[in-house]
Amino acid sequence: MDGSAAAELEAAERAVMRWDSTASASSGGGDEHMLFDGGGDRAEAEMFLRAVDDLRRLASPSLAAVGSPRRTPSAGGGSSAVQVAMARLEDEFSHVLSARALDLEVEALAGLSSLSMSSDRRNSDVTEAAGDDDEGSVSSSVGRRSSYRSMRSIREIDLFPADAITDLHAIASRMAAAGYGRECVQVYASVRKPAVDSALRRLGVEKLSIGDVQRLEWDALETKIRRWIRAARAAVRGVFASERRLCFLIFHDLAVSNSAVTTPALATHDAPFAEAVKGAALQLFGFAEAISIGRRSPEKLFKIIDLHDALADLLPDISDIFAASKAAGSIYVQAAEIRSRLADAVRGILSEFESAVLRDPSKTPVPGGTIHPLTRYVMNYSSLISDYKATLSELIVSRPSASSRIAAEGNEATPAFPDLDLPDPDSQLPLAAHLVWIIVVLEHNLESKASLYKDAALSHLFLMNNVHYIVHKARDSSELRGLIGDEYLKRLTGKFRQAATSYQRTAWLKILNCLRDEGLHLSGGFSSGISKSALRERFKAFNAAFEEAHRIQSGWYVPDTQLREELRISISEKLLPAYRSFLGRFRHHIENGRHPELYIKYSVEDLEIAMADFFEAASPSPHNRRRSHG
Repeated sequence: MDGSAAAELEAAERAVMRWDSTASASSGGGDEHMLFDGGGDRAEAEMFLRAVDDLRRLASPSLAAVGSPRRTPSAGGGSSAVQVAMARLEDEFSHVLSARALDLEVEALAGLSSLSMSSDRRNSDVTEAAGDDDEGSVSSSVGRRSSYRSMRSIREIDLFPADAITDLHAIASRMAAAGYGRECVQVYASVRKPAVDSALRRLGVEKLSIGDVQRLEWDALETKIRRWIRAARAAVRGVFASERRLCFLIFHDLAVSNSAVTTPALATHDAPFAEAVKGAALQLFGFAEAISIGRRSPEKLFKIIDLHDALADLLPDISDIFAASKAAGSIYVQAAEIRSRLADAVRGILSEFESAVLRDPSKTPVPGGTIHPLTRYVMNYSSLISDYKATLSELIVSRPSASSRIAAEGNEATPAFPDLDLPDPDSQLPLAAHLVWIIVVLEHNLESKASLYKDAALSHLFLMNNVHYIVHKARDSSELRGLIGDEYLKRLTGKFRQAATSYQRTAWLKILNCLRDEGLHLSGGFSSGISKSALRERFKAFNAAFEEAHRIQSGWYVPDTQLREELRISISEKLLPAYRSFLGRFRHHIENGRHPELYIKYSVEDLEIAMADFFEAASPSPHNRRRSHG
């Protein structure tokens, strides 16, 4: 080394040694002045960096070899100056990371949740037009997810001012060039990892183990799933994306040493990024993993679909952020596997729901033959299933299996899948077959429940009410109607009408038979006439039968107002004309005798008024009825 170079080296060493962090710490000098403090005169910082560059340029390779930044320097040697320089840069790097970070607006991050409109089920088939420059959309239809994904969903937020990024990059480049890249990464992770953890906490991400999640009551878990979906979108598209960009800006063109091997420049930002976010990412996705392997039950289906859709919506962003990283690529693999397990859970829950409908154990008939709670539950559930048509059409790819059609032990028969010719493309989907099968097993179960009634007429009324409810729920949901098809709806409509006819025949045939002429006429010899005793018995029989019907059927219930009125009209159209005709032909025979009020107790108008009490689930007092005797 010539004299000039030696003089430069000596000057560089003096400049570096002035900022010996070890000496400052040992002297107990209190708060020390930082070179990169974000304000004031930058000359000292630039002078120090030039001294570090000169030191490495002029020192022999043996003096500038890889070392540990915290070793106590020996007097005057070049390697001692390098170690002092690296120790100082490490402190400066930590200081800038700690002191210059911008305040992260969690409210702004939470706004990222609205970028993906995956929860709007009711409008899932409406094609959204592209909006402003920041958002585009894809139309959804059967076979695609119901959500649309923002074409530019990632929002990279500035975590540091531009001048701080410049300083961090300048420091990291000197440390990496001197073989201290590993220490640089460790310092980076020690500061940024707590910052990432804090951001996720502020977004509402809780540190819950898989066991913690699986022990939660469903109501609490349902709330946490909603919060998790919002937090996950903000964490992935805001926090993780911004951290990756920060690492790229600081480390992207550096060669970070990993033991004796120098990592290629293109991969250098992976290590600090992985160190900073991997723990938080594993914690975040661990919640979804716990749900995916938890106990399956029907009430969980729709929240699990929401969770699946949210994760599926995020996977392209997770891929952009993590998949290309050797150090953090396992995060993407984990997220993709969790999505797959959530899909399996959805399919399993649907199958278990079908079996549960078939095997519903309730053996107590509902009062008044009204709609069974199982019918309401199953049809509301089926309507929600159809609202999730786009996602479920992707996940449900096979028709109901033969094993799912096996009746529970003790069932006398297993329902048969209807032979349907369904021209509508929607109704040909495997999902449609599952919905039809759910209704088939519901019908089968309802028939079993109908047999619990001792009164055959009430049994028919029960089936009429319940099948009518099935039909109207299906018609009220355009999605459900499109899936199960109009042909199957026509069959169901025929079934409830048949049940209504069977009810009327069973409940009113005996009463109407009282109004027949047969058995009232006397015939023989040269005379014919009416048997007054038979006629009196016939009026008495009618009165008793109608009063019994009124007493019992006023306590029965048809909850649908239109169906209730139609049923009353149908009965009235048979009963009132028959009674009017019978009364017109025979009342004078009774009124000419003794105590006609004992036999002719009702006018046609009385019967018409009495019909208003039927199917109201109440028992009006009979003395309120208007009497018609003369």
